[in-house]
Amino acid sequence: MKVAIPVAEGKLAVHFGHVQEFALVHVKEGRIEKTESLTPPPHEPGVLPRWVESLGATVVIAGGMGHKAQQLFAEKGIRVLTGAPCETPELLVTQFLSNNLQTGINLCDH
Repeated sequence: MKVAIPVAEGKLAVHFGHVQEFALVHVKEGRIEKTESLTPPPHEPGVLPRWVESLGATVVIAGGMGHKAQQLFAEKGIRVLTGAPCETPELLVTQFLSNNLQTGINLCDH
């Protein structure tokens, strides 16, 4: 499994579509195997869902995300979790794997 997380200064970035870096966390047998730091393509509608899919990610953890982007991810079979706290990608994935990830209000809804 691969989990994509938008980051800024090493922690989850609130604004999904306008970040300069993504963490791609590789999970094998329920454990984090490695984390890659990747530069996304320039932001345009529909580009990030295609890019994340091309990376093989099946989960996105975000602070906030617009409804259209969520719909595009869903169409690709990619699970989106919004309202996650601004923590390190490794901590977020560890919490996700142990079913302890606290998600809440989609920060883009405010």
